[in-house]
This record gives sequence, structure tokens and C-alpha cells, in this order.
Amino acid sequence: MKRRCGDGRNGFTQGDRALRPGVEGARIRESAARLAEQARSDGWSHEDYLAAVLSREVTARESSGSQTRIRSAGFPTRKSLEEFNFDYQPSLSREMVAHSGTGVFLTQARNVVLLGPPGTGKTHLAIGLGIKAAQSGHRVAFATAVDWVGKLKAAHSAGKLPAELVKLRRIGLIIVDDLLSQEFDGVLVS
Repeated sequence: MKRRCGDGRNGFTQGDRALRPGVEGARIRESAARLAEQARSDGWSHEDYLAAVLSREVTARESSGSQTRIRSAGFPTRKSLEEFNFDYQPSLSREMVAHSGTGVFLTQARNVVLLGPPGTGKTHLAIGLGIKAAQSGHRVAFATAVDWVGKLKAAHSAGKLPAELVKLRRIGLIIVDDLLSQEFDGVLVS
């Protein structure tokens, strides 16, 4: 017997909570109705219909997870590798950037170092690589060198540095922006 939510007069069971009226519930029902109609008109088997429904769910979850990882990374803006203008950096290898965008450096536990004068697109490329990594399922954290030092210094002062380092070890890609020419406690590093 299904247990009714609330006083039972609304007609929803506990399993129907996700399908309550509202924007998301309406979107899910509309999408399911379109898919069911396509399945009927194309003569899909139950297995084909179920595979299509599950595929849509997996795609939606992956997209949602990617967006969550991108938001939590702390990017100052969103930039993609595809938007990068190589005309301003003709010496930069498009192939190397594309290869880095595959995330192979993450699976090999290797570093990527972007060096160059100000205004050459290092931050754009770093953000683009970070977004690609987040879309591939990796946790990403982005901050300037000064911000990282401040965060670690604050954790140390609060006696929480070991816990902060444990959190950082769970992140697949840590991006340190503006490493050079930054001031650390009155000492210029360049």
C-alpha cells in the first residue's frame, strides 16, 4: 500500500514528490510525454524506451554535476578554450592547447604551467582548462596566488591547516592564477 503525503487529499504518494506541480515537474512530465509518444509512433520496445529515459536522466545529471563543479570552482568569469583567440598568440600551439583540453595531464598527475607577459591569455586558458576538467567530472578550484596564500594562512592561524589540506587533496585540479608579479606580505615575487 502506498503511503499518502500530507493528509492524503492531494493525491500524491511519497514516490510522487518529484512530480508535484511546478516548473520542474511540468518539464519532466512534458519531456516524458514526448519521449513516450515517440516510442509509440516508432514502435520501440519497452527496453528501448527505458534505455532512452535512463540516457536522458544520465545526461541531465552529468550536466547538473558539471554546472555545480564549475560554480564551486571559483572562476572569476567563464571562458572556453574554443573562444581563445590564437591570432594574438601565434606562437602558441593550437594542438598543445587542444591536447591539454582533453585532461590527459590530470590522469597522468602532471602539471600545466602557463607562462608569459601580462595580457597574453594565460588566465583565459587556465579557466578554459578548468571548465573542461569540471565537465569531465573533476573537482576544480581557482584562485590567485595571493588568495591561496591568504586562505592557507588563515587556516593555519585558526589551527585548521591540516583539515584544509585534506580538502585540497580531494580536488583534481587546483589553478593558481597570477603567480608571478604578486605581492606576498610586502615581498614582490617576480
